[in-house]
Amino acid sequence: MNKKLAEIALVTGASRGIGAATAKQLAEQGFVVCVNFHKKKDTAEQVVADIEAQGGRAFAVQADISKEDDVLALFGSIDKRGLPLTRLVNNAGILFTQSKLVDMSADRINKVLMANVTGSLLCAREAVKRMSFSCGGKGGAMVNVSSGASRTGSPNEYIDYAASKGAIDSFTIGLSKEVASEGIRVNGVRPGLIYTDIHADGGEPDRVARLTPRIPLQRGGTPEDVAAAICFLLSDEASYITGSIIDATGGI
Repeated sequence: MNKKLAEIALVTGASRGIGAATAKQLAEQGFVVCVNFHKKKDTAEQVVADIEAQGGRAFAVQADISKEDDVLALFGSIDKRGLPLTRLVNNAGILFTQSKLVDMSADRINKVLMANVTGSLLCAREAVKRMSFSCGGKGGAMVNVSSGASRTGSPNEYIDYAASKGAIDSFTIGLSKEVASEGIRVNGVRPGLIYTDIHADGGEPDRVARLTPRIPLQRGGTPEDVAAAICFLLSDEASYITGSIIDATGGI
């Protein structure tokens, strides 16, 4: 039996796309995976079923991570499993229809920041409480999923989303220094143009195909491409890496 079967990995927003691919790869490595979802219960349960069909272990927990009470309940559900949480992937995030800033409402901006920034900070806070040496934990690692948009700014499309991911980059660097002595590594991954449903959320399902000519590798990325980078940073092979952010953007 893989020794990591006694450890839990939490992946937020794991019902689809990069989160689902990451959950499956972590299960293959032997972790018990907590598949967090907000609304897509059926697809989250399918991720769990897929993992179990391959001999892995997983469970799904509903939580809107932009709400502190939901985050506390999510981690409470993990605590009830009686196994240590040693990995966190802050993947959950939202965006809205492509728009210029002049047409964005405060409500839209606040929803993006609450889900993408506040939610990740809250999940990291609770993970630190469980992983850190000073709280009786055995250490661990977390990866924050940012975006290539944090570098480009996504003008005319998603400036609010890009700003939220810029915050994730800063948070990753700061937290990595704050908890290094507690046995916790914190890194980030910036996906580029990846074939996921999030582009449909933004109103352009074929966005990757339209922009592929701009990608030096001449193809859009897959969720599995990004998941591989995330799982590497969570692994023991990356034991001397913290405060780093990998660009998984095909060269952009």
